[in-house]
Amino acid sequence: MSISKNTGKLIKSLHLKKYRKEEGLFLVEGEKSIIELLESDFEIINIYVTRDVFENYRESFRKFDEIIHISDTEELTKLSTLEYNDTGIAVVKQKENIEISIEEDDELIVALDDIRDPGNLGTIIRTCDWYGIKKIVCSETTAEFYNNKTISASMGSFTRVEVCYTDLSNFLQNNKIPVLGAYLDGVDVHTFKYPKQAILLMGSESNGINKELEKYVTGKITIPKYGNAESLNVSMATGIILDNLKRNSK
Repeated sequence: MSISKNTGKLIKSLHLKKYRKEEGLFLVEGEKSIIELLESDFEIINIYVTRDVFENYRESFRKFDEIIHISDTEELTKLSTLEYNDTGIAVVKQKENIEISIEEDDELIVALDDIRDPGNLGTIIRTCDWYGIKKIVCSETTAEFYNNKTISASMGSFTRVEVCYTDLSNFLQNNKIPVLGAYLDGVDVHTFKYPKQAILLMGSESNGINKELEKYVTGKITIPKYGNAESLNVSMATGIILDNLKRNSK
């Protein structure tokens, strides 16, 4: 079944943030991410996949009979934002941005200050999912959750990790639990005594954590440097800290 011109135009428009915001929609691209999407609570508008993908996951697609469309690889490749995607595209409704609340059983929440690269955001979401962290709070200047690169880099983890955007200053001020901030001059992550419950605050690679947020940081931590690299990618740094925190928390 051929994708109509109007549908193709809509999908192409969703490559851009302006139209994602206007339509309240976003794209999920690639076989793995679409299969993860099927098990989530996101509202799916339409799914376009190849015959091979449909046949491979026929049982998973069964409850989506009314919105699934068989498409050819050439159409999907032309409409995708990915360099290589000849398997599928889904059009999905965005969720409302709801303030995250900290519950007693939330051992760790990640807060991101001005992380501008959507690929880094997506990788952080995926890393949080790996370590069982369910909530991420982002500054309003952090990359868009529904950016195509964010969704793709998360490799389906966007369906399991709750992300919200808010004024981080207010969020940190109103939640009275330890705030661990990543700094160049902090305590070694390998020896730091981690609390059972905390907010891990990560800043941008270029500017670090905003000075206005520093007053809320109760523990400064750092990843020790053994070589000559100037800095670590923020998503990699987040992973290293989470690994140490998970292994060494009280």
